[in-house]
Amino acid sequence: MKKRIGVTALLVCLVVAAIRVPRVVQYDVMNRSVQKARYCICIDSGHGGNDPGKIGVAGTKEKEVNLAIALKLKKSLEKQNIRVVMTRTDDRNLADANATNEKTSDMKNRVAKMDSEQPDAVISIHQNSYTNSSAKGAQVFYYSESKEGKVLAEILQKSLIEHADPENHRMAKANTSYYILKNTAAPTVIVECGFLSNPEEETLLNTAQYQDKLVDALQKGICEYLEN
Repeated sequence: MKKRIGVTALLVCLVVAAIRVPRVVQYDVMNRSVQKARYCICIDSGHGGNDPGKIGVAGTKEKEVNLAIALKLKKSLEKQNIRVVMTRTDDRNLADANATNEKTSDMKNRVAKMDSEQPDAVISIHQNSYTNSSAKGAQVFYYSESKEGKVLAEILQKSLIEHADPENHRMAKANTSYYILKNTAAPTVIVECGFLSNPEEETLLNTAQYQDKLVDALQKGICEYLEN
């Protein structure tokens, strides 16, 4: 009888242990997710509302491509347990309703929103344009006085070439005048994803497939920057 009781007790202990182990594993996984979520990225989708930004040779509005890429990047980063804040999630600018200078008001409000969230970095999504229609390729800009901005820009430029466009020979470029780069507290870069003035690149930038390539490259670069 005592032997049977002992066996029964052992079986009960094993069952209890089997039930408890997955909970411990689950807790560890959740705990790691919480740790990763300590990172925060602000994504700025350039232009919006009555400010279309650059207009492509086929009529593409920069603001629309910016937002499409920004929203995809948001989802991609969130899958990596990174908290994401956006300056806009729809077709509008951030200017005050009674602003005498909409552009200035919009830029100031963007910077205020970026700073209020205290992100680890700011990624401002834009599209480029040039008088020479052969110009093409993504390029990342950073403030010349920001060491961290330069590090981030160079990582993103490398990732864009490696994962989106191996034929792109552009390099990350310093800038001294862009308002957002100069006035945002966090390391900030402007990602010009391509040239709307180039017919072939304008077509690419409108495709979900190429947008996904750009997003994948940016996500990989951002994660590399945060981990290092």
